[in-house]
Amino acid sequence: MGRLAPAYRQAVAAHHAARAHLDAARHALRAVPVPAAPPGVGELVGRLNEVGAALAGATPTDTAVAIRLGEASTPEGAFPALVPLGGGRHLAIDTDARDPRVAGLLRSLVLRLLAAAPAGEVRVVGIDTAASTATFGPLRPLVDVGVLAPPATTDAEVTALLDAAERHVRTARRAPGGGLLLVVAAGAPPRELARLAALTHAGAQGGVCVLAAGHPPRSAGEPPPSLASTTVVRMTERYAYVGDPPGTPFSDDDGGLAAPVRLDDDPAAASVRALAERLAAAARLADARRFAELLPDRRWAEPAGSGLRTAVGRSGRTPVSVSFDDTTPHWLVGGGDVGATASFLAAVLHGLVARYAPAQLQLYLLGLPDGVSFAEFGPTGHDQSWLPHARAIGIESDREYAVSVLRELRRELRRRATALKRHGVTRFADLPTDPPLPRIVTVFDGFDVLLAGHDGAARESATLLAELVRKGGACGVHLVLAGRGATGVEALGASGAALVGRVALSGAGGVLDPHNQAAEALAAGTAAVNVAGGAAGADTVVRLPDADAAAEALTRLRRELWQARPAGTRPPAVFRGYENARIEEDATYSGLRPGGRRPLALVGRTVDVHVSSALFIMDTTPGRHLGVVGASAAGADLLRAAALSLARQHLPGECRFLIAPLVAGADPVAGETTAALTAAGHRVDQLDATGLRDQLRTLADPAAPAPAGRTFLVAFGMDGASTVLDPADPRTARRGRDDLRAVLRHGPGRGVHLLGWWRGANRLADDVGEADDGHGVACLVTLDVPADELERHLGLRDVAYPPCLDRALLVDRHDRRVRLIVPFARSAHDLAGAD
Repeated sequence: MGRLAPAYRQAVAAHHAARAHLDAARHALRAVPVPAAPPGVGELVGRLNEVGAALAGATPTDTAVAIRLGEASTPEGAFPALVPLGGGRHLAIDTDARDPRVAGLLRSLVLRLLAAAPAGEVRVVGIDTAASTATFGPLRPLVDVGVLAPPATTDAEVTALLDAAERHVRTARRAPGGGLLLVVAAGAPPRELARLAALTHAGAQGGVCVLAAGHPPRSAGEPPPSLASTTVVRMTERYAYVGDPPGTPFSDDDGGLAAPVRLDDDPAAASVRALAERLAAAARLADARRFAELLPDRRWAEPAGSGLRTAVGRSGRTPVSVSFDDTTPHWLVGGGDVGATASFLAAVLHGLVARYAPAQLQLYLLGLPDGVSFAEFGPTGHDQSWLPHARAIGIESDREYAVSVLRELRRELRRRATALKRHGVTRFADLPTDPPLPRIVTVFDGFDVLLAGHDGAARESATLLAELVRKGGACGVHLVLAGRGATGVEALGASGAALVGRVALSGAGGVLDPHNQAAEALAAGTAAVNVAGGAAGADTVVRLPDADAAAEALTRLRRELWQARPAGTRPPAVFRGYENARIEEDATYSGLRPGGRRPLALVGRTVDVHVSSALFIMDTTPGRHLGVVGASAAGADLLRAAALSLARQHLPGECRFLIAPLVAGADPVAGETTAALTAAGHRVDQLDATGLRDQLRTLADPAAPAPAGRTFLVAFGMDGASTVLDPADPRTARRGRDDLRAVLRHGPGRGVHLLGWWRGANRLADDVGEADDGHGVACLVTLDVPADELERHLGLRDVAYPPCLDRALLVDRHDRRVRLIVPFARSAHDLAGAD
């Protein structure tokens, strides 16, 4: 019984002497009172009580610890009955948990072991095929806090549980530090009894402890499989005997407890709830403490010349680090548990930013849909601080935004490669630039989403990532590719082999070598860190601190670093994929002033690495007009934003706005636009379809004097004017479309620009002509129009982006550029006012 054996043997020897003395005395003196206790026995009982109390409070380590199961009775007194558990020691009870005393004993031992162990060090799984979860029902609060897994009650569930336990044993032998797995069987599972028994032979390095009730089974048949290093408890009607059969006071080898044991009562429900709450609170506190212990004592004190390094967790008591250097330039991270991914990435990022100054480290952080959010690293509505190392942050990013970041990284990679060649060196650490270039760490969480499919974005992403993986490490550009299963790595082809750093989280698949099963036995909150490309035998099991538990401390760290940021540090560009763009919140819009030579029409935010403003220059070139195409009502909002941005660049009286609400659905937006422009002091005329026809006739007349100042014709639903644009004028034989096309071609030179919304590409083509070469409407914003319609009606080729809610394409026919944008929409306040 481990380190308790000498104390037990001493107790047994003393009881031998005492029992022999008493038996002789009772036989000879039956008629006289029982004599006093032999000298020394009372003192021994007192010492046993003291030792028992001390051992019961011990903290479990890699060796067995003493856990109380009841009170041993002797004629001279009582003392705690302790059994060794953990460290390769197990317990078997010859009666299953249908006996209420056994069920209570199992529950008591589970609670005592959990209470004695550091928070998070013990994980409990249960088997209850006989009582159908009745044994574990009172422990439900432990299930709720994730300490106890829902018990296995069917043959299939038992098989799966034992599969996981065996994987845990294999992993623990290769990479200790994964904690203790406590397997509690309320009854011996007949079909899997041999496998359960085999777990007891795993030894101290197996990281497993078995509590088996109903063993050996009382049914007839072959002898049951033997249990190794197991203390046996045998039940009688009134007592339990530990290590000795009933009716036999002591075993021949003195290995049993020479006293009957009265088992402790079943833990009260209130005690279970209290322990569950304490364990949850202790786990949070321990995780917060563990996170703090991983951070350096001094901020920004480490050099990054030869590489970056930071601790991410512990294996046992030993910190485990990941490095970004020539040996492990990149890391592949996989796991099905979003919480585990968040904890690992938080440990990496906070450790890095605490160790290295912004001049030595820059971060690009992208969380694709369903990935970890990096919102806390940038300014938010309730906290305007931001991490000074961050250059770009994507929150629920579009794949197109991720591609723009990859393009930016490739440009930087090639710039650095040129510098390496110019200085005649091959390693980033040897690059003699002044000041030194910072290392760049880019995190893509959800990168497998980025590579999914066979469309243009997936193909370009795979090409860019493969180049960065191959060449990035030598240039100080490092990647962390994280995904739910990391299944996208095969899209990188041979370059995937360069991802020698691998981290398998709970539920991971496809991260390690197919022959490496270490990930299958990982408990929640742990990870297998591998620096050999996932090869078997190179894993270190790491316990990760919980980022949620340390959230307050990490917030304080980020604010501390923000306050220490160097002068002139700019906030990161933040792209929020779920968020509508508001022109009132756009920095370019806020900076617009009257007096510019070429007014800018703002239409949205570009999906690029800097989330720049999407705009169109209204100069005097023929065709400098804006055409919005699509059935979505967002077209009206977009015209409103463009008109407001143009108005902001003119003093009152310098320009005139002709507002034409031609479809009923646009009336509220047209009304708001008219009110805003009027309030700003501009001249505003509202037109119906007939008024629009008259204005086009006047603006198209080359003999008419040019309008004073600029004129902006804002048409909400140009297709609604077809009834007046189709017929020819009886006097001149000119149709309204003829005048419209004349205005489109010659208007910019006379200061006249059209901002029009058409609800279909075919209707726009009818008005401006299918052969439009950019002299009609040079700037197009397409909303929900399929690519084939754009090509068929407007001649736009190679536009592969499918229509998507809250996204649009900005096409400038003059500079032949196509950009994905988030179009400006009205704010919630405006929408409420419209309602």
